[in-house]
Amino acid sequence: MSDETNNDENTAANDEPQTSPAEENGEAKLDEVNAEIEAELMDEMDAEAAEQEQQSETEQLKAQVATANDQVLRVQAEMQNVRRRAERDVENAHKYALDKFAADLLPVVDNLERALAAIDSADEGQKAVAEGLELTLKSFMEVLVRYKIEAIDPAGEPFDAELHQAVSMVPNPDLEHNTVMDVFQKGYSLNGRLVRPAMVVVSQA
Repeated sequence: MSDETNNDENTAANDEPQTSPAEENGEAKLDEVNAEIEAELMDEMDAEAAEQEQQSETEQLKAQVATANDQVLRVQAEMQNVRRRAERDVENAHKYALDKFAADLLPVVDNLERALAAIDSADEGQKAVAEGLELTLKSFMEVLVRYKIEAIDPAGEPFDAELHQAVSMVPNPDLEHNTVMDVFQKGYSLNGRLVRPAMVVVSQA
């Protein structure tokens, strides 16, 4: 009985398929190729990941550079604005430094003009006084012109609210409406900026 069992086992063992060395070698090569392919795929994935990371870092750097450039441009523009404002302030300080002084000086000119107007030109006794006043007024006016202080004497001109101050309106059919008929007090400007408006009488249709 034991011998028969052994014979059956030997027969069964002989019936199992045997793997040849060539087949084993082929399977080993296949495994090796698969491993190489897998390694290449992993390398490609790692390279793509590294490239994406590098692109992301590059984009971040570009964004930071653009932000920095924008900030630099803003700072430069602000500095230019500050410089322009400073230059304008200095220019205005030079141009209008005499503003208050001119306003205080104008009443002296007004008084000289009133004194001349009050003198009787037919009176020989007042002739010397009139000549002296005229010379003094002329000197004053030359000084005013030298320092860009100009008189505004708009008699016969259209009324301009920016330069004139109407003290009264008088009906006058011979003149167009809003024409300056008379000037009570001259106006003055300093470098084109109004120091004092002219006080005028305006015609009314």
